[in-house]
Amino acid sequence: MSRRHLSINIGLVLIIALLLVVSLLSGKVWINPFSSAIDARDMWIISELRLPRSLLAIVIGLVLGLSGAVLQGFLRNPLADPAIVGISSSAAFGAVLAIFLGLSQSGWVVFGAAMIGAASAMTLLGLLSGRSASPVAFILAGMILSSLTGSLTAFLISISPNPFATSEIVNWLMGALTDRGFDDLLIALPFMTFGMLLLASTGKALNILSLGEETARTMGVNMQQLLWIIILGLGLAVGASVAVTGVVGFVGLIVPHLVRPFVGQKPSDIMLPSALAGAILLLLADTLVRLTPGAGEVRLGIAMAMIGTPFFFGILVKLRGGYHGAEPKEHRGRTLGKADSPRCKLCIFQR
Repeated sequence: MSRRHLSINIGLVLIIALLLVVSLLSGKVWINPFSSAIDARDMWIISELRLPRSLLAIVIGLVLGLSGAVLQGFLRNPLADPAIVGISSSAAFGAVLAIFLGLSQSGWVVFGAAMIGAASAMTLLGLLSGRSASPVAFILAGMILSSLTGSLTAFLISISPNPFATSEIVNWLMGALTDRGFDDLLIALPFMTFGMLLLASTGKALNILSLGEETARTMGVNMQQLLWIIILGLGLAVGASVAVTGVVGFVGLIVPHLVRPFVGQKPSDIMLPSALAGAILLLLADTLVRLTPGAGEVRLGIAMAMIGTPFFFGILVKLRGGYHGAEPKEHRGRTLGKADSPRCKLCIFQR
């Protein structure tokens, strides 16, 4: 890691620490840290309500940011996001099924059902991707799985036995960190940690893969092994995050684009800054939703959609003019001739 990259990562960590302090003090009840009148109620609000929620926002932001960076590197597509491979929707379907069956009183049951959904998605993704372990087959399998589980979730909502169950399902699907405590953090943390370690281990292989799939195979990259590591890492990390918070989108899509201008295009260099930027984005969003006026608060998933949609539109506008985020300058504006490969070995993203 170069000094520049180290400085950037340290700066991101310091921003997270600053935002954590702000998050602990902010909400419907503002707590003045310089006041001598902080009482037991204020300490209870900080330690029991805001601290676990803020820590969850940080860890889940790390998961989603890292997942987005790994997927964009593996698929060589700037629009890749954990939501498109079907693991998020499969975990959500498992949790919705538990709520539909009236088992939502136990957080452990909902979490377990969501993880079963994520495990099923991992198995199906591996089987549908086939032995070739092609990124194209992987993304097509993910789209199939996402469509299937999305339709099954909509079906359960449509036949929900009462409006209370429907309301609970819809609220859960919108994603939130409201009423999450240390129990939720402790149950999800081992899965998310192990999943992130698996994803982080793919950096070297993704660097080689950026030269092209055929080149990566000739240089010794086991594509099938790499695919399964990514599937398992995504299933554990993203599945656990969805099981705790519901569906929160756009984080994995946004943050790799935010950090690339500062750290470059190398997949291994993007991973850690993307994870840290994801934590910053989610912690900031969760802090802001707590400051909304009125008795309630905007759901975190809705807030991220409101932030992510304009950004997504900006990426599309950029793509219409030709996406050069990972393309060498000497290749810009070139048209492919007969001797040119449609997948340039010097470019990370496919043309």
